[in-house]
Amino acid sequence: MTDTPEDDDFPAMAAGLPDLDDISDGGEMGELPDLDEPMSEMNMSTQSAGLPAMDETAAPAYTAPAAGRRQAIYDVPVEVVVSVGRARPMIGSLMGMKRDTLIPLDSRMEDPVEIYVGDRVIARGELQELPEEDGRLGVRLTEIVEGGILA
Repeated sequence: MTDTPEDDDFPAMAAGLPDLDDISDGGEMGELPDLDEPMSEMNMSTQSAGLPAMDETAAPAYTAPAAGRRQAIYDVPVEVVVSVGRARPMIGSLMGMKRDTLIPLDSRMEDPVEIYVGDRVIARGELQELPEEDGRLGVRLTEIVEGGILA
């Protein structure tokens, strides 16, 4: 038994639908409207679609205040990744790794770390132990990207 329905399994669904070959030739579906043409000049009618008439002068039911929309973006969480260095071991070396294997990085202890949001560096900084946090790490920012350039 297959999970995909066949056309003859659902004859009511297929009834009245145009043939895909006709659509590609501009058949039963007709031509698509020119999207560069103003909406008022397009021959679009809610009645022809079986929808109730719309008062085009009426305001939308809800309009969020502009300040509220701008403020809402500040509540979106963003994942920040701190990169301490990179390594390029061979696959054979990776396959042979076990507990306590040390992977050498291309950076030194005193080198700045890079702070990423997505694939973009947004800042650089220094790793520091957080006071009174049982050995947890933090990053003290030393350079911040401004206008696409670290400053």
